[in-house]
Amino acid sequence: MKAQRILGSAAVGVGLGTLLLPAAALADTTVSPATTPVGGTVVLTTTECNPKDGDAIFHVTGPNRDENVRSTTAAAGGGLSAELFTAGFTLGTYTVTTTCGNGSNGGTATFTVIAIGATPIGGAPAGAGGKGGDTGVLVAGGALAAAAVAGGTYVLVRRRRRATTVA
Repeated sequence: MKAQRILGSAAVGVGLGTLLLPAAALADTTVSPATTPVGGTVVLTTTECNPKDGDAIFHVTGPNRDENVRSTTAAAGGGLSAELFTAGFTLGTYTVTTTCGNGSNGGTATFTVIAIGATPIGGAPAGAGGKGGDTGVLVAGGALAAAAVAGGTYVLVRRRRRATTVA
């Protein structure tokens, strides 16, 4: 009976890990280009938000900004996108956090505003950006999956030892 209980717990751990990992991997917001001069334009895109669920809200924060950019424009590859003109932005790095129309997380990315005519040293290529805020979900999903594998291995080893002892 204990083996069934342990296997049941392992199955629940695998199930939760399976549900959490894809959700974290899919939450994606990008900013293109990732480095732009003052007065440039960046395209904010989220592939996680479904246009049918309503507008996406891109929350932009940084050295002199705390504003929302609403998007109703369908992106070419799916999701939603918006253009952001950086006139009046202070030099520095800005974070974009996306909330989908249904209230779900659409991901996080960053972009950097540089001086006009400046060449970024080691700057990110166009289309870069990234995911953020999902690390905890990935760690939790990975821990659940690892615990499930460890529990299953323990049960199998214990059964084999019992079978050998009885024989």
